[in-house]
Amino acid sequence: MPRPPSASRLGFQVARRVLRAFVAHREIFLLITSRSRRSFEQRDWVRLRDDSADRLTLYERHTQQIRESLEHDLGERMADRVVWLGAKAVYSGLLDERPDWDLAETFFNSVCRRALHTVGVDPLAEFVDTDFEDPPAPAGEDAWHSIPWEGDPLALARRLMDLGFGVPWTDAEADARLVAERIEELLDARQATPRSTAVLIEPFFRGKAAYVVARMATDRGPIAAVLALRNGPRGLFVDAVVSDEPDISILFSFTRSYFHVATRRPWDVVAFLQTLMPRKGRGELYISLGHPRQGKTELFRDIKGRMDYGESQFERAPGTPGLVMACFGLPDHDLVFKLIRDEFPAEKATSAREIRERYDWVHLHDRAGRLVDAQEFEHMRLPRARFEASMLRELLDGCGRTARSDGDFVVLERVWVERRLIPLNLVVHREAEAVVEASLDEYAAALRDLAACNIFAGDLLLKNFGVTRHGRVAFYDYDELLPLTDCVFRDIPEARTPEEEMSATPWYSVGPYDVFPEEFPRFLGLRGERRKRFLAKNGDLFTAAWWQQTQQRIGEGKVVEFVPYREGLRLRGPGDR
Repeated sequence: MPRPPSASRLGFQVARRVLRAFVAHREIFLLITSRSRRSFEQRDWVRLRDDSADRLTLYERHTQQIRESLEHDLGERMADRVVWLGAKAVYSGLLDERPDWDLAETFFNSVCRRALHTVGVDPLAEFVDTDFEDPPAPAGEDAWHSIPWEGDPLALARRLMDLGFGVPWTDAEADARLVAERIEELLDARQATPRSTAVLIEPFFRGKAAYVVARMATDRGPIAAVLALRNGPRGLFVDAVVSDEPDISILFSFTRSYFHVATRRPWDVVAFLQTLMPRKGRGELYISLGHPRQGKTELFRDIKGRMDYGESQFERAPGTPGLVMACFGLPDHDLVFKLIRDEFPAEKATSAREIRERYDWVHLHDRAGRLVDAQEFEHMRLPRARFEASMLRELLDGCGRTARSDGDFVVLERVWVERRLIPLNLVVHREAEAVVEASLDEYAAALRDLAACNIFAGDLLLKNFGVTRHGRVAFYDYDELLPLTDCVFRDIPEARTPEEEMSATPWYSVGPYDVFPEEFPRFLGLRGERRKRFLAKNGDLFTAAWWQQTQQRIGEGKVVEFVPYREGLRLRGPGDR
């Protein structure tokens, strides 16, 4: 009878099979991503949107396939930790010279964790920290190229626009002059002399735009220049040049859909982007490039570092406590952790399954710059001592299905992690009047943007919206979120008798999806002049007709563009685009 294979031999086989599965996954991912160029050229915005959703399902599908294949062949030894210890060592060696080694490590973790049913992390079997202090593959021409400075901004503009698109420009020379003028303005503002310009080779595609990301090296430090290109009915044109860090950061915001960038060197691209946006973490940048799993890996490494070296304790997140989710975070960290409570009050007609489905829906949907992207973690293990006492009691008593004590640790079976915002209701009560008015304008804009991409927030209370560090308002409470087209917007019928008018309960029938916009003002909690100004500016939001018209536009299949940069950055007025 043949002797069963040794753990080391099985580990070798597992490593090679997992790597082959990763390579196959990457090729399909890049194939879908590269189609964005053709979609942009053909102005096929529906295909680009569909590819975006399809691409997000690839990772789970491919990791599940390799897990099932290994389980079929290994049987009980699938859960043999010694096999996976050997597999990790072999796998690490196989990554030498791979330009996507970072994604490959995370792919291995996803397969290994499910195989071993890991709670917390297993630093010997997983790549909890990367095996490489420096990238194993040399950085090089596959990520960016350099344009020498010839003393002529117009020549630089022409080189930046030389992208090989298969469609004509509306007026390439006029665009080059406009871009050159903007480059001169940037240089004059810094009194800088360029030396060279590094340009990421692959354009960034999202929505109806393509972006060229460049960085000028000057004697006064680097200066960013991101060109936003559009393909209109008359051809290509440069719509804007984005340079300041806050504007570029908004372009890469956690409230927006992911870019399509067909690069084989994600680590190099992220490193390049960090030089333009040093305040953005690596995790958020990976996510913006369409690699949310790698983003989760980087987020966890950040959290782990704070657990290993910090001393602050988890406490309730600022704002009104949620009825459905318990929210907490570290006071010196910009992340919020959210768990589903065990029980909901009667007015919240939902379930834990429905809430998870809504988070999944948001993950796949166009977020229009108004929905906070949340990353879901399973079996997260955090030190018990790092929880403030009342917060720990709230989690263990009120979220017992997803939070449990495990000796010196707390295990969170399912938790969502997202960027911390300042709750809008706190801004309204604490900030100066000018800030409040701007934030309320942003709130109204958020409702309109969400509606335009077929999203109805459901619960319009100000506490469910937050303000970013750039002053934008986004929605983060998803327990009543639903497609706008599922709603039935109605005007409140007139009362037929005085008794009906004085009744404390509706005298008319109300269906499960009926919405009465006339009632929206009572959710605002605004008084006096604030209320008058808001209603005067946004009276259409409180009519059923506006929402019905928006539904009609959605039904006609129109893909709405949410321009992610300020109007002042655009090179032309509305009539010249």
